[in-house]
Amino acid sequence: MNRFSDYNRMEMSRRGRIEVICGSMFSGKTEELIRRLKRAKFAHQKVEIFKPALDTRYSEQEVVSHDSNHILSTPIESSASILLLANDCDVVGIDEAQFFDNELVEVCNELARRGTRVIIAGLDMDFRCQPFGPMPGLMAVADDVTKVHAICVKCGNLAYVSHRLVSGEKQVLLGEKQEYEPLCRECYHAALAEREAGNKNAEE
Repeated sequence: MNRFSDYNRMEMSRRGRIEVICGSMFSGKTEELIRRLKRAKFAHQKVEIFKPALDTRYSEQEVVSHDSNHILSTPIESSASILLLANDCDVVGIDEAQFFDNELVEVCNELARRGTRVIIAGLDMDFRCQPFGPMPGLMAVADDVTKVHAICVKCGNLAYVSHRLVSGEKQVLLGEKQEYEPLCRECYHAALAEREAGNKNAEE
């Protein structure tokens, strides 16, 4: 009993903060988000989880990791909805944060000012290695940033970016292993060079 009480006090002491979990696709971001949220629920805290409504790859109502772990969530269209729906919450979880508008930074700051622990998971870079959506701003204001890594499918080193395997220049393209692969920095640039050489040969 004392053991649970100590654990509960430890979780409660983490209120009023912003935690960001970032990395490439297949790095375990959502897995870590779900783990932290389930711990908070175990400590009998009031938890709400949100995800962008456009992400329906696995489920419309749940946050689901690539390893099929899941937790019930509320799909929303804009970050402003979080402030309306997260009243009196101890912990707020946000998945796929890169798909939200830039107002998410101020939303999370406001939640933290209210004493809420905010846990965010998202891609830090898009397929072109460019900062993705509100993630840079969230990482800047966070109390804690955890960078997780997938394994490069080419060489086995730590992955750096989500390399897009299909054509298209839109920044947002929902997909899985058929559309993306995790690559380290070296293998990513090698893949770009190979693609450019192929395009050049095709033009000739």
